[in-house]
Amino acid sequence: MPRHPRKPRRLVADGRTYLWSLRHSHPGPAGEAFTGCRETLTLHPQPAGSGGTLRIVFAGGPDRYVPGGFPLGSGDVGFVRGGSLNLHEPGAVRALLDTAAARGWQPDRRAVELDGWSLLEEAAAARTGELGRPS
Repeated sequence: MPRHPRKPRRLVADGRTYLWSLRHSHPGPAGEAFTGCRETLTLHPQPAGSGGTLRIVFAGGPDRYVPGGFPLGSGDVGFVRGGSLNLHEPGAVRALLDTAAARGWQPDRRAVELDGWSLLEEAAAARTGELGRPS
């Protein structure tokens, strides 16, 4: 039986547990027409209340893509001529978490929202390097 898509997933990184989820939205004023796609990856440090939530947002725009239906797969984000990740893959989530931490995000602090595009190339490169390592 497949996993329920709305149920948060568990990730353990550097001895700390997180619950993470991915949401697709079309932000804009209520009642207005479709304004573009947005993927939001949310990581909650565990146990609940032990740290600030990290939100990594990927909004559609020139020379980048977020899933909006065919031909893109669910969770795919990337630059048209550059790095890409599938946000449903735990390794991609870990790479983004590690990149955010390397740039100063601390799970013990308040909630933070980051522009995912600023993290993508570094996280994708780390992910590619991970795939090239022998097991």
